[in-house]
Amino acid sequence: MAEGLHVELRQAAPVPLDVRLDCPPGEVMALLGPSGSGKTTILRAIAGLLQPQQGHVACGKTIWLDTTRNINVTPQQRRIGYLFQHFALFPHLSARQNVMAALEHRPAAERAARADDLLARVHLGGLGHRRPAQLSGGQQQRVAMARALARDPAALLLDEPFSSVDRATRDKLYREVAALRRDLAMPTILVTHDLGEAAILADRLAVLHRGQTLQTGKLGDVLARPASATVARLIDIRNIFTARVLAQDTTRTVIDWSGLPLEAAAQPDFAVGSASAWCIRASQIVLHRRDRPSQGERENPVPGRIAELVPMGDTVSIVFAADHNGDRLQFSLSSHVAARNGLAPGIAAMVSLRAEGVHLMPPEPAEG
Repeated sequence: MAEGLHVELRQAAPVPLDVRLDCPPGEVMALLGPSGSGKTTILRAIAGLLQPQQGHVACGKTIWLDTTRNINVTPQQRRIGYLFQHFALFPHLSARQNVMAALEHRPAAERAARADDLLARVHLGGLGHRRPAQLSGGQQQRVAMARALARDPAALLLDEPFSSVDRATRDKLYREVAALRRDLAMPTILVTHDLGEAAILADRLAVLHRGQTLQTGKLGDVLARPASATVARLIDIRNIFTARVLAQDTTRTVIDWSGLPLEAAAQPDFAVGSASAWCIRASQIVLHRRDRPSQGERENPVPGRIAELVPMGDTVSIVFAADHNGDRLQFSLSSHVAARNGLAPGIAAMVSLRAEGVHLMPPEPAEG
């Protein structure tokens, strides 16, 4: 791409990589995957802290890495802001001095004022004299963010920057970073294992597994239409089953789920008679009211029983066993809805699966 950050990385060892990423300027791409999937290795390669066996990294029209042309720009020349998981602040320096350490590209006379401006931008005005030990975890994270921005970076890399702070502080930082990023015109890569964090902060999502990008795209597109059952599991979709395609027309696809026909929005890439995997997000499962069924509940009705019900504070986690084949659907309800419907393990119930939420995927390869 002519603008933004373009990354291609390939190597067999020590960490296998087969990665392609494109992040436009002003957008955040989240790298999501389990531990060991190569997320931090990718950031280090973008930053120039390691060189892959094969690769191409460019920001805008500036090439930082091209192994075919023997180009490998040093980390200092790449103009990257890097926010580490554990902040990596200098403990003997004040917050202002930590930020000033990243301002060596500016005239010495400007550095203190610029550092104070950046600290004010991250809501630390007046605290520049404090050392890291005198700051809370959230405040240290803000200093680290100010330091990352001090380089006037062309791209920003965030390596699980919220994992070292408590939940309440993390929620506050999410709001602050979400507001801050609206003013940033640079591409930003966020490493996270938390889908909720990605949903709050990211525009794009890259799903990684064993060093390979399995799917990339707009966040909503990936969440709604995972490319495979593996991707579906990695984005925390738990309702994954098998079916066969019964019919296709311009508006709908009909599948056979162990003898129960289900309608889905048209997905013409799947031929009639072919096997498929399919999934549905928990939010697309609707519980029928036991006292007053509604017209909308006629959409893909599934009779069954409550197999498990686990209170989770204001919500309950439900496992619903379908009568026709015993497959189990997992979803959540507010506690008062569960109580109003008299739900308990063993109780007969009915759910509907919204057609627009029934998503087909290629069948999983047979184990063996």
